[in-house]
Amino acid sequence: MSWLKYGINENGILIYIEDIGKGKTSLKCPYCQSGLTAKKGKIKEHHFAHTEETCRAIANQEFPVLPLYDNFNIHLSGKDLAQLKLLWNEYGTKNYPIDSKLVFPGLIKAGLLQKNVYKLPSEHKFTNLGKIPVRALELMLFNEVQEPLLSKKLLKLELVYKHALHKNTADLQHRLIDLKLYCAQLKRILLCTLYFLEIQTNKGTLYKIGVTQRPIKERVAEVERDLLAHYQIAVIKVLGSWEHRGNVELYFKHRYHDFNYPIGSLTEYYKFTTNELKIVLGDIQQMKPKVLCQEEYLLAY
Repeated sequence: MSWLKYGINENGILIYIEDIGKGKTSLKCPYCQSGLTAKKGKIKEHHFAHTEETCRAIANQEFPVLPLYDNFNIHLSGKDLAQLKLLWNEYGTKNYPIDSKLVFPGLIKAGLLQKNVYKLPSEHKFTNLGKIPVRALELMLFNEVQEPLLSKKLLKLELVYKHALHKNTADLQHRLIDLKLYCAQLKRILLCTLYFLEIQTNKGTLYKIGVTQRPIKERVAEVERDLLAHYQIAVIKVLGSWEHRGNVELYFKHRYHDFNYPIGSLTEYYKFTTNELKIVLGDIQQMKPKVLCQEEYLLAY
């Protein structure tokens, strides 16, 4: 399910959910101008809900979200997702070809499996896209899959808005809001720096993934304050930072979900053995630096 993460303030500026406190707000829905309440609990993702009746655009999820940003199941049905995971465990992990008889049509249609041209015509293999739901795609390759999808969706929204503007259609305002909402989401991930921390505590070593738009030094000081409420000591080392890579944080959490180590309400911490850490560091350090194209630069700045 997709959640509304932005509301509009009195100046018409889109405000992100994490930049406001929980509870009833003065922000308005981008589509219907109704009041919004910030829902920031511990179970569901933080999001905005209508204070009164939810408008159609939000109720029917008729608003744009970033491809492969916070949903890594590629919108598969439960049956298709279960089969994909089964095929990965039985064949993908061993790099075995998959018999076509075991391949559901929905997996082919979604581009998750494809015919193996180096094998018999009746055999299939996982695509890079297909490895995302099963947490098997490396971070560098994840970027290569997601980035064209981000650009393609932006172009589509721009074209739809220009068409509505040219024809002066009844949904012109809706299309403009779609474009602004998508641009706000894209701008945010481009402005964020991804960071990876190693933390020595009196109870062992932890690791943290996160993003920030502030200097890393400020964020590290904040992390230290959070941890000292749970540990006697917290010595933090920055193992790496990557500008414009706000898109990676949630996929990292998805990929390394089994190593997650929540500390109270703090959920972005992990525990790895020495060998596991080598794999994780290799994965994250192989990411290519993100260089903004002209369109991205103009959008972000």
